[in-house]
Amino acid sequence: MRIRIASEHDTLSIIADEQHVPIADLLSFNPHIKSPDQPIAGYTVYLQTSNGRTISETSPGSLPICPSDKEEPLYHWLPLTPLAEMENVEYDVLIVGTGAGGGAALWRLCEHWKSQNKRIGIIDRGDLLLPTHARNLPMMNTDRLTRYFMTVSQPLPGSETDFPGARQVFAAGGRTLFWYTFAIRMNLALLEEWPIPIHEMESYYNMAEQLMNVTRTFTVDATFTEVLLDRLWRGGYSNATHIPLAADLMPSTYGRIHTDVFTSSISFLSIALNLKAFDLAVNARAVEITKDQGKVNGVKVISPDKTAFTLKAKTVILSASTFETPRLLLHSGIGNQAVGHYLMNHAFVQATGSISRPQFPFPLGTLGIMVPSTVQRPYLLLMAGPDSFYWHQTTEVRPLMLEESVLFFGYGKVSPRYENRITLHPSRKDEYGIPEIEVQFALSGEEQAFVSQLAEDIKHVAEVTGIRLESRNGRPPICLTPLGDVNHDSGTCRIGNDPATSAADPYGQIRGISGLFVADNSALPYIGAENPTLTTVALAIRTADYIARMQS
Repeated sequence: MRIRIASEHDTLSIIADEQHVPIADLLSFNPHIKSPDQPIAGYTVYLQTSNGRTISETSPGSLPICPSDKEEPLYHWLPLTPLAEMENVEYDVLIVGTGAGGGAALWRLCEHWKSQNKRIGIIDRGDLLLPTHARNLPMMNTDRLTRYFMTVSQPLPGSETDFPGARQVFAAGGRTLFWYTFAIRMNLALLEEWPIPIHEMESYYNMAEQLMNVTRTFTVDATFTEVLLDRLWRGGYSNATHIPLAADLMPSTYGRIHTDVFTSSISFLSIALNLKAFDLAVNARAVEITKDQGKVNGVKVISPDKTAFTLKAKTVILSASTFETPRLLLHSGIGNQAVGHYLMNHAFVQATGSISRPQFPFPLGTLGIMVPSTVQRPYLLLMAGPDSFYWHQTTEVRPLMLEESVLFFGYGKVSPRYENRITLHPSRKDEYGIPEIEVQFALSGEEQAFVSQLAEDIKHVAEVTGIRLESRNGRPPICLTPLGDVNHDSGTCRIGNDPATSAADPYGQIRGISGLFVADNSALPYIGAENPTLTTVALAIRTADYIARMQS
């Protein structure tokens, strides 16, 4: 490198690689230079004064000046690939949807293929919205999160009559950006009806819990929880326990960063990205599955400006949601007598109450209790405070209250039935030309009885624990939310051994189409009374393992 010291309008400067540096900076950089006339070690210095005199001298020593870094810009917090570039690649696996199932499958495939020359692509209909679970943001509390969810989500078209509470979120990470992180295994009795051996499901539950940082210690030693747990145990609810949460409670030590306390699918994408490069496109609406002679070969995609792309793939995993996955299959002419049928969701009962604060010692802590389902009680009951899982953000400013609020969440079991289904609307289409869906859903007489039983049990739990049930903000003390309101919809592409009652085989491969898999809530054959997210993640990992074996 050559440095020139020159006079420009009688002001000395240095020119190095076309960059002008004031002579004062040079003097401060090298304290051994006492004047502009002194040679700089290791460089030929050209000093030109205003009268045209030039001095040239070279001395050994010193270090060269580091060139400026010229890195490619990264315009988003998650690297994106243009659809035009993805169209030129044949992917070993292409995943449609970045929610719980899609994110878990991506992570597992990246783990399998981190040292192999395999190409993985993943697309999502939505845009980048949040880089983490909403509850990890310090400005969020329950009220703000709920209001924000209602703003960024939208009602499900075609569900107004039978499923009026249903809403969709189109964004990278999907609804996992807002879920409660209740990571609960399905009741063992229901697993006996699954097309997968219980010991195998338990192994994949272990993997899913490790991936999601599931813990039961979030509320351990919290006075609020421990006192009420003791009252429940003495009142006959011997199986009451701490709520298992997908929450990373490890501190950041030894250089390992733990910033994603509450798990979302963004956590899965992040881990995968640090294992192996993959291509991700957002604002990419999948409109058709392409196939040839019974074998999948790609996905047709449309961008927001209505430009069409065809992405080629040897294997396709559909993780678009309980509604969008069967919708895409049916619109692509791929269907059997089970696709779109056996829709499930929980009957969701909520209750509100309060309890006297002075009866608890200080500090109160947070409340998080689960009463698991049983054969006699086919429903799950959770108890929490209104801001229980934001306590780490509100402890210092929370005022002392004479009454503490308690929320009850009751999830009633709904069985898979053929008549609960989604179908394509015969005439209504969306802006991409895809038929909208119609939802037909109803509770059976037995399930309505479960709801009544659940309401009575909430009253009994309140009595045992000393909680007074009461109306709040115009809501009755106990009420059934509109069907579809809880985002636990499942079953519309269920796995199974019987082709007559299952859309996919036990590994999630759609019947009749080789290389086409499903890995979202729609794959679940039963959901019992538990939140389905942990189970969906476990099944998605299992499906990814199967695909990796088939392509090895």
